[in-house]
Amino acid sequence: MSVIKASGEKSLVLVSGRAHPELAAAIASELGTDLVDTEARTFANGELYIRYGESVRGADAFVIQSHTAPINEWLMEQLIMVDALKRASAKRITVVAPFYPYARQDKKGRGREPISARLVADLFLAAGANRIMSVDLHAAQIQGFFDGPVDHLFAMPVLLGHMRKSLDPSTLTVVSPDMGRVRVADIWSDKLGAPLAIIHKRRDPRVPNQVSVHEIVGDVNGRVCLLVDDLIDTGRTIVAAAEALKKNGAIGVVVAATHAVFSDPATTILQSEFIDSVVVTDTLPLPEEKRWDRLTILPIAPLIARAINEVFEDGSVTSMFDGDA
Repeated sequence: MSVIKASGEKSLVLVSGRAHPELAAAIASELGTDLVDTEARTFANGELYIRYGESVRGADAFVIQSHTAPINEWLMEQLIMVDALKRASAKRITVVAPFYPYARQDKKGRGREPISARLVADLFLAAGANRIMSVDLHAAQIQGFFDGPVDHLFAMPVLLGHMRKSLDPSTLTVVSPDMGRVRVADIWSDKLGAPLAIIHKRRDPRVPNQVSVHEIVGDVNGRVCLLVDDLIDTGRTIVAAAEALKKNGAIGVVVAATHAVFSDPATTILQSEFIDSVVVTDTLPLPEEKRWDRLTILPIAPLIARAINEVFEDGSVTSMFDGDA
C-alpha cells in the first residue's frame, strides 16, 4: 500500500496527474512514500479516464498536477481525479497545483471579461476538493476565491538560498520588473540587504500593446541587477527590462522566477546578451529543448513535501516561512 500511517489509522495518499510525473515522484520520495497506482487514459475523442488501483477510503488525499500546456487537458484531468477520490470516499482532498491555472485572469480589466481564476476555484470546489495548495500565486487575492483553506507557499526561501551563494550583496541591486511586483521585490531587497530599483513601463499611445519606454527608479549603474518575478511566459517583458538595465549601466542581470512557463519563443529570447543567467524552480516541467547553459532549475519538491506533511499532521504551514518570506 502506498500510504503513510499516522496515529488513529490516519493515512496519507498521494496521487498524480500526467503533466509532471517527475515532480510528483520527487515529492513522494521526500515524504518517504509512493504514489498510488493510477490508471489514466485518454480516449480517441479526447475524453479522460481515471481509476485508482487501491482503496483510498478515509484517506487524506493530495492530488498533484502541474498546469503546463495543454493546460485545459491537465486541469480537466485534475478535476476528474478529485471527483474519483470523492466517489471513492476519501476523507479530505487537497488539490496541489504548484502553478495555479488561469491565475493571471484574477480580475476584470475591461468590461465583458471573465474572472477565470475564480471559475477554476469554483470547479475544484464542485469536483469535491476541500483544500488547495499552490506556490507563488500571481495575485494573493486568489486565496479568497476558494471557499475553504488555501495554502499559499512561497518559493522565495528556495531561490534566496541559491542567490546568497552565487551573488555578492555589496554590488547587488534587486529590481522589480514592473509596479505590480514592487512588494515582492522589496521583501527580496530586505532579505539580501541590497538596494531596490523599480522599472516603470510607459506605453506610446500611438503604438497599442507595446511597451516603448522603460524608466528606472533607482541607481543601477555599475551594479549587478537581480530581476525578480513570479513567472516567465514568453520572456519579452523580462528581456526588455534587462536591456533597459544594461543600457543604464548595469554590469550584470540575473533573472529569478518561480514558474518557468516558457511559451515560445521564450527559450530563444531569454538567451539574450542582456541576461547573464536565469534561475527558476521546477513547478512546471522543462524538456531538454527548453534548457540552455545559463539556466538553473532549483527543486521545489522539498518545499511542497514539507507543506503536505504539515497539513497531514495538522501542523502549521505558515511556520515554514517565518523569517523567510
